[in-house]
Amino acid sequence: MSPSISTRTLDHIVHMTSPGSVEETAEQFRKLGFNVLPGGRHADGLTENALIVLQDGVYLELISFVLPFSSYPRDSPERQKRAGHRWAKMPNGWIDYAFLGNGSKEEGSRISDIINNRARADGSHDLYSSEHEGGRERPDGKVLKWLISSSLQKKHGILPFFCGDVTDRTLRVPVEPPSNLEHPCSAVGIAHVHVTCSSSDVDTLVKEFTYVIGDAPKKSNASRFEWELDTSTPSRPSHLIVDAADIGSSGLSISELGIYVERVPDEDSTTTPFGRIFWVKA
Repeated sequence: MSPSISTRTLDHIVHMTSPGSVEETAEQFRKLGFNVLPGGRHADGLTENALIVLQDGVYLELISFVLPFSSYPRDSPERQKRAGHRWAKMPNGWIDYAFLGNGSKEEGSRISDIINNRARADGSHDLYSSEHEGGRERPDGKVLKWLISSSLQKKHGILPFFCGDVTDRTLRVPVEPPSNLEHPCSAVGIAHVHVTCSSSDVDTLVKEFTYVIGDAPKKSNASRFEWELDTSTPSRPSHLIVDAADIGSSGLSISELGIYVERVPDEDSTTTPFGRIFWVKA
């Protein structure tokens, strides 16, 4: 395992809404003061997105399925593919998040190998699936390719998935021109991703997050644990916070997203129709 391969770089956070609603959701985020960019349709034809790119290189992915499940003919391959999608049964809101992969399929240097080897060395089981191909076509016709490695957990949105670019990342994350990164709400980066889990799951999750990130949490108490994350263009610290709460056994995935802003509004938090944002002074 090469020590130069990082497994702690925050790449993007996923916000899901109802099928066919990407444009409506984009307008809702514009009203919150974000500059929303067109994304495109993914290679599987099932989902489409729009993007909010921040100065730290992290982006918010506003995503929806193109069509509702009921639109696909019964017993058709398309219906089966739609039913088997990792987000098919997820509620609307902040549903998932990605760390940056390295785009490698070479055995031993794959992100999945690195994390699984950490877990095995501690006597635990594999946490991540082998990399598989993903991609989408931009509205300008450019085809993007990447490799995805997903957690083997039954519930998605707790441990991050990894997205490693095969084509240049700047094609997937359009940081140019600089105006793409300018937002009326003055957003500049991600302060924290806040994951809430059941108290019965927290010990296991903290161990698994430690395998993923490669370090024990920097701050912790009986029910709250915090890791510092990297970003592709670091300027301010970004954190992953895991909180245990009495919420039953199902867990809650991402309960809140902290966003750095240069001007904090009178209300220090807001909600999209389906998710909470906490404004943090940059």
